[in-house]
Amino acid sequence: MLSLIGFLTILAIVLLLISGRISPIVGLVLVPIIGAIIAGFSVGELGTFFEEGIGSVMEVVIMFVFAILFFGVMQDAGLFDPMIKKMVAVSGGNVISVAVGTVIVAAIAHLDGSGASTFLITLPALLPLYKRLNMSPYLLLLLVGTSASIMNMAPWGGPIGRTASVLNMDPTDLWRPLIPLQIVGMVLLMGMAVILAIREKKRIARFQLVASSSEVAAATEAPPVIDGGQNNTNSKNSSLLRPNLIWLNLGLTLGVIGVLVWGVIPAGFVFMIGLSIALPLNYPQVNDQMNRIKAHAPSALLMAAIIMAAGSFLGILNGTGMLEAMSEDLVKIIPSFVLPYLHLIIGLLGVPFSLLLSTDAFYFALFPIIEQITTDFGITSITTAHTMIIGNIIGTFISPFAPALWLALGLTGLEMGRHIRYSLFWMWGFSVVLLMAAFLMGIVPFS
Repeated sequence: MLSLIGFLTILAIVLLLISGRISPIVGLVLVPIIGAIIAGFSVGELGTFFEEGIGSVMEVVIMFVFAILFFGVMQDAGLFDPMIKKMVAVSGGNVISVAVGTVIVAAIAHLDGSGASTFLITLPALLPLYKRLNMSPYLLLLLVGTSASIMNMAPWGGPIGRTASVLNMDPTDLWRPLIPLQIVGMVLLMGMAVILAIREKKRIARFQLVASSSEVAAATEAPPVIDGGQNNTNSKNSSLLRPNLIWLNLGLTLGVIGVLVWGVIPAGFVFMIGLSIALPLNYPQVNDQMNRIKAHAPSALLMAAIIMAAGSFLGILNGTGMLEAMSEDLVKIIPSFVLPYLHLIIGLLGVPFSLLLSTDAFYFALFPIIEQITTDFGITSITTAHTMIIGNIIGTFISPFAPALWLALGLTGLEMGRHIRYSLFWMWGFSVVLLMAAFLMGIVPFS
């Protein structure tokens, strides 16, 4: 009975999240409560489960809040602007240079872990260049989304934070082994950008041979730029910029990241200290400091609320015994020879799963079950986590459940269906290659 209620609880959450009928917070809080009550648990017991669940995610919540605020202040001060402008200028009018430059620009823009800000920074800056060269804007979206996905392995990115909250561990401990893979991933992505750029050059040349310039313009996939989106992006308040402090801000940011990698103090405390230095350094007036906090508080609060709701969800599933019961029953159903490799199968299918499950559903509903099963076969929780993260994270910005992707489509005037058709093969293939690289590097042992 516990197993059945657990499966129905997770299925209900997944279906509700997919349908968009409820927010992740509502689903993660209310549905498990209903399931637990049906299973016969008292309100008092639910309170105990809640406290245990919330206690397990508080470190992650603190890290997310202060990381978002810190990188938001760095972005306001204009830390990333010169690097992005320089890359756009260097790429010039060469199709291959533009494609490789897109990867680098997107990686820099995604240092704050926000998909929305990444698209707001990169797309209006690069789309006119793509249009001028008759390059497909779908290629732009593919490269920006994949580059941002690799950078999203950072501990202040959503997938690592969600997984760490499930495992009740420090996100930086989960991230540290992935740092070499991020570097390799960026190199591989630049290689893929070159291949795609060569293909793009052939496509452009083919059109130029068979059509007049007006017909070429009509045949390219580039739509007109939406003025509203571009104006919104360029309307960044110049009074917030601190060009004279760029080197101090860069040193502070590198210092924060260095301490994170070192792991000597908790991630939340690192970002708390970093923010406390960044605010008076860039904005000496108290009112300006509070305004910067208020400007980025919605993003920080939203992520914190989702993680805490997930803590409640996991606390109830663990406390009631539903998670253990589901794992035991799945072991009985799935052929025994498959079970030790279940995490690998899910990892290899990670990108298609992003079309079926939201990030919350994948990491808060599917991952705990897979982790519970594979642990019984001697697979460490870290191995299962890394496998599923690497396999799924590349599909972050192909998923229709990613709000930032809809913003990107609005900024460029592109269609979701065409983006999926254009990008799915390359993103899925890249995730499989990245997973193989993780095997070779020993990050994800085969057995």
